[in-house]
Amino acid sequence: MTDANAQILSLDLRVSYRQAYLVDDTDDAECPGMVDDHPDHPVGILRVEEGSAFLVTGTHTGTVRFDVAVAESEPAPDRDGHEDIVEISIESKSGSFTLHEWGGEAHEIPALAAGPGWYRLRYHAAGMDDGPDGVAEGLAPDRYLLQIWPAPESDPVVVKSASGTHQHWMTAG
Repeated sequence: MTDANAQILSLDLRVSYRQAYLVDDTDDAECPGMVDDHPDHPVGILRVEEGSAFLVTGTHTGTVRFDVAVAESEPAPDRDGHEDIVEISIESKSGSFTLHEWGGEAHEIPALAAGPGWYRLRYHAAGMDDGPDGVAEGLAPDRYLLQIWPAPESDPVVVKSASGTHQHWMTAG
């Protein structure tokens, strides 16, 4: 479920080591390595550090369905279509982000609604427990939706948690 006014990018995203990255389009930004979870409000599968976000997938290596929806205001979460939903704040100094595959291609996402400033990321995951530990042949069974909208900085939140994979990452540190 996405806001009718959202700009949406849908793609098949190549992941390795269960990783993808959202990176601010500044000259010094780069894909983060494993980032520590928030110490007081852990969300497990989404971690932010200095304008970059580390996104965890259920599939170890392969291609997953990934949608990015950039909205002007807070969209509704898709509670029925996803088992796990988490939120975290991120600051964009450039006013734009790129979605990166592990060690590979970068994908431009729709322009951020309010330019540089604070945004909220809501990361939805479906089928994380079905993602293979090895290499997925064809499109892997897990899929993801990342919603982005302008919002003041606030604490990370777990909106919904139902998969064993999410529970693992909540305690993995």
